Amino acid sequence: MGLSEYRMYPPEHAGLSGTDSAAGQISSLAVASTLLTACSGGGSSASADPPVTPPTTPPAASPNADQEAARFLHQAALAATDSDLARVKLLGYSAWLDEQFAAPRTQSHWDWMIGNGYQNDPNNANNFQGADNTLWRKLISSPDTLRQRVVLALSEIFVVSMAGLPVSWRGFCVAAYVDTLEENAFGTYRNLLGAITLSTGMGNYLNMRGNLKEDPSIGRLPDENYAREVMQLFSLGLYKLNNDGSVQTDSAGKAQETYSQATVSGLAKVFTGWDYTQFNSASPAFQRLPLSLIASRHSSSETSFLGITIAAGTPGDQALQTALDTIANHPNVGPFIGRQLIQRLVTSNPSPAYINRVALAFNDNGQGVRGDMKAVIKAVLLDSEARANPATQPIGWGKLREPVLRLVQWARTFGATSPTSLWNIGDTSDPGRRLGQSPLRSPTVFNFFRPGYVPPNTSLSAQGLVAPEFQITNESSVVAYLNYMQTAIQSGVGEVKANYTGWLTLANDAPAMINRIALLMAAGQLSDTTLSAISTAVTSIAASSDAARLNRINAAILLIMAAPEYIVQK
Repeated sequence: MGLSEYRMYPPEHAGLSGTDSAAGQISSLAVASTLLTACSGGGSSASADPPVTPPTTPPAASPNADQEAARFLHQAALAATDSDLARVKLLGYSAWLDEQFAAPRTQSHWDWMIGNGYQNDPNNANNFQGADNTLWRKLISSPDTLRQRVVLALSEIFVVSMAGLPVSWRGFCVAAYVDTLEENAFGTYRNLLGAITLSTGMGNYLNMRGNLKEDPSIGRLPDENYAREVMQLFSLGLYKLNNDGSVQTDSAGKAQETYSQATVSGLAKVFTGWDYTQFNSASPAFQRLPLSLIASRHSSSETSFLGITIAAGTPGDQALQTALDTIANHPNVGPFIGRQLIQRLVTSNPSPAYINRVALAFNDNGQGVRGDMKAVIKAVLLDSEARANPATQPIGWGKLREPVLRLVQWARTFGATSPTSLWNIGDTSDPGRRLGQSPLRSPTVFNFFRPGYVPPNTSLSAQGLVAPEFQITNESSVVAYLNYMQTAIQSGVGEVKANYTGWLTLANDAPAMINRIALLMAAGQLSDTTLSAISTAVTSIAASSDAARLNRINAAILLIMAAPEYIVQK
């Protein structure tokens, strides 16, 4: 069977000329079946930590081979190009991270949208015009690749989504929010939490903006949405945690809850009275400014939560700082946020020892600073588990590559550009025809997938393991991804197209070309069986002209991106 037999697009939209029968040696349904039976993991909330024994050998300071450098870049960056590999091998892991930490931010999302005139069309006040474009622009082309990878991860933890922003100048609201994540990605967790809390994006998404104080005369109570989610999703989680991420239990073995409904109600009073600064329906400028306090709308009553009491009459801005300080200093934050960053960058099922080491770095960066994001990121990426040979890791180690990461990796690896600089890839959320995921377009505040998701009735679920990204993975979405990438690889997405000129000569030697693509895309982790099948398929395509050689390149990339050893990052 050929890939064309499973194509969900009409024939005129896809097809690698002359390759369907050859490519049939790896069918899309076979890939879907392999993926859906190979991995699985934990339920929609907490689950047991996997039985993982962490390696005891300290990680090497520098990669010993291209494969090690590529594997590091797949965790720390968005692609592994030849120049990226050379830089990591020259500097070593830690110095490469330091260089990336010091890299200047490129043009902000806000400035790009202003520069392209989206503020000049009043109709843009009611849509997301330009927001998708600038998100793809930086993911694909910005040189500060570590920052962009971390920002994508943070956007899936501190979720604001275009699906829940029915406000004026909403595209600019999104741009300003992601700029806030960029600005604070390498600072402290406390500053990040504060900036997010007062951003118009979060204020609109979780109803803090315009939240009014209680009024007993009409039975009004403060909105509790942000108070609940800032604890459940952005800081503490549902249950009290040990530093290794394990759940604390009482003498009867019952999990201890982190907070109660009374905690939510008490904290909600702090988040009253905040609204837009300098609102002007004719200009988006207000979406870039942090929310301001309107004292008359702020609750002045005494309130208690998380072991503290804020006295009646405390000024609203002071109450907010006290509340955020209390949250940021809670012992749950290190293991809760640390585990999610490990999941987004390295592996879905980190061992308790791995979580503990990252949480310790969160608690103290070695210089008495709590929540230093640079220290946390280094702890995640330089840990002995992250750098250990994946062949020595237990079953279930690694993570499914998110569809967005796969598209961005292809684009960066093969030098995709936007001739008009508009990056018009658009919304890729459609799971039947596109990727089933698109930046800042999560369907809910719980992200595209929950950190504790377990695909039901699978071997991983039987072992108590989680596989978050499988929450958006099924037979239909796998086939849609392959069809979408087949078209993207061959023809580009909109005007965004790859440049394969430098690969034409290597295409004469199909096995060598396949090995090189497998190194860059999968850190050389494709099995000999998979490489042989792909090589046989690609070699059957004649290399008699540049057009034919281009077909070889297209087929090789597609088949590698369809392989389970690529899609599961280890």
